[in-house]
Amino acid sequence: MLEYDSHCACPVKRNDDIIHVDCASHIYPDGVQGIHNMCFHVHEREIVAVCGGNGSGKSTLLEHLNGLLLPSSGRVYVMGEELTGATKNEIWRYVGLVFQRPEDQLFAPTVLDDVMFGPLNMGMSMPEARKAAVEALESVGATGMDDRLPAYLSGGQKRLVAIAGVLAMKPRVIAMDEPTSDLDTWHSELIERIIVRLRNEFGISVVMATHDLDMVARLADRVCILKRGAIVGEGTPRDIFYNRALVEGSGLAVPKVVEIYHDYCYHFNKEPDMRPLNVHELIEAMR
Repeated sequence: MLEYDSHCACPVKRNDDIIHVDCASHIYPDGVQGIHNMCFHVHEREIVAVCGGNGSGKSTLLEHLNGLLLPSSGRVYVMGEELTGATKNEIWRYVGLVFQRPEDQLFAPTVLDDVMFGPLNMGMSMPEARKAAVEALESVGATGMDDRLPAYLSGGQKRLVAIAGVLAMKPRVIAMDEPTSDLDTWHSELIERIIVRLRNEFGISVVMATHDLDMVARLADRVCILKRGAIVGEGTPRDIFYNRALVEGSGLAVPKVVEIYHDYCYHFNKEPDMRPLNVHELIEAMR
């Protein structure tokens, strides 16, 4: 596990990454600093969780990954090319962003029109765009919604359509801001299965910004903990979540499995050396 101090410490070279954020800072027009000396990277076929409390810079970081925001200082590279005002209009082909509120990106008359919008702007013909949209809707379990009006979908259905709209463009990375917030259990579990499928079947890397560490423990390959706009810790979920001081010092609560295991070890005077992350591992550790 890597823990960072206040200086910028990039652990990898940008040529190894799909995305490389190189000591980037962003100052909003009102003077608020969104991220500070941010160093971040995304490899192929991985699920990266960006975790932190409110105001830690999660959403600001995500909006830099596809050019929605440009850094005030530092650089962002996508596919080895620096993201600038001149290049950002091409970057969205490689990096798609699913907003926390899907209503912010659904605007077309029908679901099919909405999911076709991106492919058409990429230069696909109408039949190609329709095919890509239908396949994307099928992939996220939204078959049969083609002619529905987005405004009348449920919150879970809107989230599925928003993901399909990004997936239809066949990006290399999909960034999701709080992908399961305000969803019922069924839709939350469906979104989790989609995230894993994006990596395993489509070869798409997923960056998810969330404070739901229970979900992160189930899904993520790598975790980045943010505090005051900078990464203060990075590593596997097992390494990060068993560093309780790091997690709780960043305004977060460790996953329930980790909390139960710590309490169990404390009660029986044991060292927490098994480090389970899911219920099955927890049962094995407590046998």
